[in-house]
Amino acid sequence: MNTSDEPSGFAELGLRPELLGALASLGYEEPTPIQRETIPPLLKGRDLVGQAATGTGKTAAFALPILQRIPPRGERAEPIALILVPTRELAVQVSEAIYKYGRDLGARVVPIYGGQPIGRQLQALSQGVHVVVATPGRAMDHIARGTLPLANIQIVVLDEADEMLDMGFAEDIEEILKSTPDSRQTVMFSATLPPRINGIAKRHLRDPLKIQIGLGDTKPGKAPLVRQTAYIVQRSHKPAALGRILDIEAPTAAIIFCRTRTEVDQLTETMNGRGYRAEALHGGLTQESRDRVMGRLRAGTTELLVATDVAARGLDIDQLTHVVNYDVPSAPESYVHRIGRVGRAGREGTAITLAEPREQRLLGNIERLTKQKIAIEKVPTVADLRARQIELTLETLRESLQSDDLENYHGVVDALATEFDLRDVALAAIKLAHAATGAVIDEREIPDASQRMDRDRDKGRPDKGRPDKGRPDKGRPERGAMRDSGRFEGGETARLYVGAGRKDGVRPGDLVGAIANETNLSGREIGPIKVSEHFAIVGVPEGAIDTVIEALKRTTIKGKKATIRRYTE
Repeated sequence: MNTSDEPSGFAELGLRPELLGALASLGYEEPTPIQRETIPPLLKGRDLVGQAATGTGKTAAFALPILQRIPPRGERAEPIALILVPTRELAVQVSEAIYKYGRDLGARVVPIYGGQPIGRQLQALSQGVHVVVATPGRAMDHIARGTLPLANIQIVVLDEADEMLDMGFAEDIEEILKSTPDSRQTVMFSATLPPRINGIAKRHLRDPLKIQIGLGDTKPGKAPLVRQTAYIVQRSHKPAALGRILDIEAPTAAIIFCRTRTEVDQLTETMNGRGYRAEALHGGLTQESRDRVMGRLRAGTTELLVATDVAARGLDIDQLTHVVNYDVPSAPESYVHRIGRVGRAGREGTAITLAEPREQRLLGNIERLTKQKIAIEKVPTVADLRARQIELTLETLRESLQSDDLENYHGVVDALATEFDLRDVALAAIKLAHAATGAVIDEREIPDASQRMDRDRDKGRPDKGRPDKGRPDKGRPERGAMRDSGRFEGGETARLYVGAGRKDGVRPGDLVGAIANETNLSGREIGPIKVSEHFAIVGVPEGAIDTVIEALKRTTIKGKKATIRRYTE
């Protein structure tokens, strides 16, 4: 309890009573680090460059100083603030936040963005507004029409500035800033500070104050809110590994980031097949479909959102507990944006990354940027999964034992007690409860690629785990070679049909290379191989054929997609 006479929390920042009342009603007690550092200089009119990840409270950091300037009620509302954001979703979210904070002041705010009828925006602007939240393209449209008056603009905020530059809005931003009064205050917030951000700051900001709040900044003695882990997994095992990890983690809601639309669609189908309620989100969806997907996620009827980076820009979802990088982002800045969507408003979150062995260097780049360690963990085993499922069953039973309606089932227990031992009755009930939790029978162990890489490094292999070190072409058979044996050390051999042959330039070495690169098989485990004019037949271990088929369907052979299936006579 604060016993001093000094104001505490937001009050000590010098905000108007109406704003303090609004914050109290919303349950805000203490400013976040970015708010505490930026609000005082912004209230004094300083230009500012703030580096802060999504979820650190930066919307309130610039919104509250803007609302501090709102004129008394009754005066004609003219735009005094312009906030530029990269996406429609972020425009709506920022607009809603400003409306909530400034409700007692009579603040009028309007979001303007593409994809919405411009007539509605024209009407709102003509009736008078204090704050305009806009995407750069639509702001340029209104400036050209003369419907966005800029003469009285006192402050311009560039929110998610690096995202806007990545999306190609650099020229629009330059033109908009040139169109606003030279006397304006200019503020930039960005999760990262690439050179282009510094270039804009030098051209358009006056002696800006630089404030950097790291993603993991927390109070002394407390662990970062976002737990970051990575699993080293061969590409062919990624779908199974992801399912196993999510079964263990049991997220309330998660976003899974993929590189391409095709991968998003395929993984969504895979996760739905595993029993999850998954939805795809990518640029191929209409705005109506996108809104429907987001509505289901916020309503809790969807557990997993599988998305591309572009489609997920600007999303702010309170329910998220997990973010998954299905691939390691090549740009460390993308990683920062992705995982900033969890661990928000004091809640804990988890960021999971599935890295192929060759992507470990990218993990190092991310660690250097974020100055945080990403823990490398082993993919859960079948035993781990079963233990977790038992744990979930125990939680379900404990909840049931604390309910008030157990007396309704006394008759069932009494009837069964005359025929069976009560312990056996309890075991049968637990078995049914265990099945009801959705426990998956999963007997496949997923290879731990991180251990494999360590072994390869110890042996000094330059070829990252490829066998047959002494052979000139790394274990691939010579042109036209065909193995004599139909058996392998691993057991029975299955045969694979590949719809590409000599006319496509395919050689046995190409097939061995494709399979070894995309799966966990070594060169010694692949064969016999027969390449004909139009197709090829390849032997692989029976236990691996489904994995090989799945992996080859996702890749190309000699630059082309080929039909892949099990070969039958």
